[in-house]
Amino acid sequence: MNIKYSTIFVNGQPFNCFNNMSLKDILLYLDFNIDAVIIEYNKSQILRPNSFDSFYLNNNDSLEIITIVGGG
Repeated sequence: MNIKYSTIFVNGQPFNCFNNMSLKDILLYLDFNIDAVIIEYNKSQILRPNSFDSFYLNNNDSLEIITIVGGG
């Protein structure tokens, strides 16, 4: 069995993941609340939450993950 990996960059840090992991899989693995994040993809595009489970990353792609925090 040939398992393929990609190295992506999450908030500037390298992260190795399986090629078949969706963005949603990666966010859940990294313990992000997917209902409270904004994702910037390759410094050029904001991704919509309804695309997280069908969006797959390529080697050397980058994500900036901004978490939304409530307070008072």
